[in-house]
Amino acid sequence: MESPIYLVACVSQKHDRPARAADLYRSDWFRKARTYVEETGDRWFVLSAAHGLVKPSQRLAPYDATLRDLSAAERRLWGEKTVRQLRRAIGSRHAGPIVFLAGRLYCEPLLAFAGERAAVPMLGMGIGQQKAWLAAKIAEGRERA
Repeated sequence: MESPIYLVACVSQKHDRPARAADLYRSDWFRKARTYVEETGDRWFVLSAAHGLVKPSQRLAPYDATLRDLSAAERRLWGEKTVRQLRRAIGSRHAGPIVFLAGRLYCEPLLAFAGERAAVPMLGMGIGQQKAWLAAKIAEGRERA
């Protein structure tokens, strides 16, 4: 089976200076999500409300945008742009899972593209439950290593 690709949602807490996307976001949730996906060794990207799909190595200036602040039409356009970026980044032949570590507003516009490859493991969990799930997955991965 082909390796998964992880899509991690951006968060509002950011450093006050430009940084690589992997380093820009400061919340405990994002740090746990980043640690989890990096320790899998699989490819991952950030889902940015301002930029769409972002490579972790891409440098970004801090920004203040969230999909919550966009209208339904603007979120649809964001989704269309992000799907185009995903197609370029992973190609049309990727058959492995596309794992969303993101809330509903970030997932919904992309789920049709991901189709049956989509996995949303934290669906319906509150933020505390998500952080506990991520911490457990990190610990499981380290135990196996």
